Amino acid sequence: MPATKEIECINDDCELDMFENHYTYDVPDDHAVADLSCPYCGETETLEEIEL
Repeated sequence: MPATKEIECINDDCELDMFENHYTYDVPDDHAVADLSCPYCGETETLEEIEL
């Protein structure tokens, strides 16, 4: 199972701070944050993976 990803939305108009994406199935190797959208504002271009 792929690792959990923590993602932040950097849209200044968005109230969401960050969210975690938990996978329960295998995803393609080319799946990336760019394939997701913010669950609060719906934007796709303003998401960035949080690197710890």
